[in-house]
Amino acid sequence: MRTPAAFEANGKPPRDARKFALRFWAIRNSSAMERMYDALEWTLVKLAPVFTAIGWERMERPVARIEKLVKGTLFDCKMCGQCALSSTGMSCPMNCPKGLRNGPCGGVRANGNCEVYAEMPCVWVKAYEGSQKMTGGSSITVPAKPVDHRLKGTSSWLSVAREKSGYNARIAAEKAAAAAAAKAKAASAKTDGAKTGGAKA
Repeated sequence: MRTPAAFEANGKPPRDARKFALRFWAIRNSSAMERMYDALEWTLVKLAPVFTAIGWERMERPVARIEKLVKGTLFDCKMCGQCALSSTGMSCPMNCPKGLRNGPCGGVRANGNCEVYAEMPCVWVKAYEGSQKMTGGSSITVPAKPVDHRLKGTSSWLSVAREKSGYNARIAAEKAAAAAAAKAKAASAKTDGAKTGGAKA
């Protein structure tokens, strides 16, 4: 009996190994994938003013659907909302059955296959292979943050666009300014109240 692929529910028929072919093709061609991602990111950042005008919340659902289709097909993307493909050789770490985001476990088999699913090449072995072909391949050594499960199903494309376009920083600055103004107003009212109370006394 064949070993099921990662993240398959108990009782689900084992996955045909041929369905991994496109994922491994993307890893083998990680350099070309990196250039495509860079071009996509540049485009999305340039479109940030349009997304702002339309509303980032309104863009979330349609963009997430497209992202899921594209990345699900090419990388077996799990839509974690915190894409690390550009740092992991175009090998999605969410395909690791142990959910490891910062390298392989100690049980990688001698042939480079997964400890849990003997027929599946280790996600991190493939990640290293892919990273060696990428300009930014050294980023695989930078520790990734723990997965924030609240972001599952959201678009990492839009998340990156918001961050790199300066939208997030602008919103944070506006919130900080509003909070400072509210604090100053409260302090002024308190001072005026104290003066009024003193005058009455």
